[in-house]
Amino acid sequence: MRLFICTLVVAAVTLGTLHLVRADDFDNPKAKVPPRAKPSRISGGESFPPLPLPATPLRRTERKREPSPPALVGEIKFGQVKWEMVEGQRTAVSVFPSVSLDIEALMHAANQQLKIRYRFVETRFDGFSYDPAELPILYFTGWKEFPGFDEQTRAKLRQYLMDGGTMIIDSSCGRDEFNRSVKAAMHEVFPNRAFRPLPGDHPVFHCFHEIDSLSYRDGSKALKLDSADLGVYGINIGSRTAVLFTPIDLSAGWDAAARPIEGGKLYEQRDAVRLGANMLTYALAGFEYARSFATEKVYFEKDDPTRDQLVLAQVVHNGDWDPTPHGLPNLLKFLQDHSTLNVQFKRVPVQLGDVDVFKHPILYMTGLTDFQLTEGETKQLGNYLRSGGVLFADAAIGSASFDYAFRQAVKAAVPGAKLELVKDPKSPIFSSLFNIGQVKLTDIAAKKYPDLDRPVIETLTINGRTAVIYSRLSLSNGWEQLDFPYDVGYSNADAFKLGANIVIYAMTGH
Repeated sequence: MRLFICTLVVAAVTLGTLHLVRADDFDNPKAKVPPRAKPSRISGGESFPPLPLPATPLRRTERKREPSPPALVGEIKFGQVKWEMVEGQRTAVSVFPSVSLDIEALMHAANQQLKIRYRFVETRFDGFSYDPAELPILYFTGWKEFPGFDEQTRAKLRQYLMDGGTMIIDSSCGRDEFNRSVKAAMHEVFPNRAFRPLPGDHPVFHCFHEIDSLSYRDGSKALKLDSADLGVYGINIGSRTAVLFTPIDLSAGWDAAARPIEGGKLYEQRDAVRLGANMLTYALAGFEYARSFATEKVYFEKDDPTRDQLVLAQVVHNGDWDPTPHGLPNLLKFLQDHSTLNVQFKRVPVQLGDVDVFKHPILYMTGLTDFQLTEGETKQLGNYLRSGGVLFADAAIGSASFDYAFRQAVKAAVPGAKLELVKDPKSPIFSSLFNIGQVKLTDIAAKKYPDLDRPVIETLTINGRTAVIYSRLSLSNGWEQLDFPYDVGYSNADAFKLGANIVIYAMTGH
C-alpha cells in the first residue's frame, strides 16, 4: 500500500506578520496517485441490465472474452478548467479536481465482502442520461469549494433522485470549505429537504456490517463517534435516504493512522470500508422500493373541495414528517372498499398551531427522525387532546428516533398521562372492523422480534376517553404497499386491517 503525507500550512509567521494559506493551496496527496486501472467511461447512450443481475451475459460475439460486470456507481468528473502558468508553461488546471482512489478501493472491497460483481464508471453531469436504471448510484468527491449546479443540472439531478437514484458525496480529506459548499448546493436542489444527521438506528449502519461506532483521525488526533452521532448526513425521499454525505473522508485504503493529514479528517481504514459497503448495500436493497415510490397513486377525489366526509389531517412537524405520502390515501381507499364509511381520498397537512377539534376530530402523525415541538405547539396539542380530539400515530419503518421524540412530545403535552399497552385481545381496536388476534410482521421486524405475533398498540386515556393511539411498529409503510426492505413493521395486509380498525374506533365513540 502506498503511503503519502498530506500537508497544509495553516499559518506562518514572517517578520511578525501572520500569513494564511489559501484553501486552493491545500495539497491533496490523493490527487497525485493514479488509479490502479483506467476506469470505464459512460455516456448517455449506454445501458446496462437492471439490478440485481450480478453480471452481464456474454454476447455471441464475445464468447471468448469475459464480459464486463454491470455498472453500479457513476463517479462524477468535473470538466471545467482554468488556465494557469505552471513552471513557466500555460497549463489547464481543473477548477474542481477529484480523485478515483476511494471509490476504486471501495468497489474492490465491496465486491469481495458482499459477494457481488459490479464496477464503477466515470461520467459527467453533462454526459449522463439521469436514468437510475443505467446508473443506480452517483458518487462524487472533492476538497475545494464546490462550484454548485446550474439550473438545468439541478432539475435533472432532482428528478434522478426522485426516480430512485442514490447519491453518495464524500469529503476528500474532510475539508470544511467543501462541506459547507455541498450543503448549500444540495439545498438548492431540494429547498424543502434538509440534510439531517442519520440516527444510530438508521439501516445504513446495520444493513450488512453492524456499526455502532466509527473511528477517525483529525490530523494526528485519534477520535471516535458513537451511535448518538455517527457523523453521516442524509436527505430523505419517502422512507429512503437518497443522498448520503460524509463530511469526514470516506477514504478506504488510506493509512490515516500512520500518515495523519494535517488539516484533514479521515475515517480509519477498517471503518471506512465497512461504512462504504453498507452504503452500497443500502442503495442496492432499496432500489426497487425507490423505483416504485416514484410512481405516485393519484385518486380521483384528491383535489376535490373538502366535504362532510372523512378527511384525515396529518401533523406537520420539524422532523421528517412525511416519509410515507402514499400511505394515508391508500388506507382511506381500503376503508371505502371494506366498510360503510363515506370516505374522501384526501389528507390535509396541518400545523399543530392551527388544529381545531371541530374541523379535525382525528389527527394523524408519523415520522422518520427526531423532532421537537415548540412551546406553543405543545400547549395546543394538549388543549386539542383534552377537548376531545384523537391523535393516531405510528413510527415510520419503526424508527427509534421518532418513537423517542413522540413519547416526549405526548408527555409534555399531557403531563402525568402515560401511554399504556393495549393488552385486552377483545379491545375494539382489534375488532371494530376486523378481528385481529395475531399479526404477521415484515421480515426484518420478525428477525428483530422473533416471539412477537400480536399487535403492539399503545393508548393514552384522558378522563376515561382514548385520546392517543400509537404504534411503535410501522403501519404506514405497509399502507404504501411498496415493501421497503428496512421496514420494521406489520405486513401490508395486517397494517391495513389495524389501520382501518383504529380509524373506525376513533370515529365511533372510543
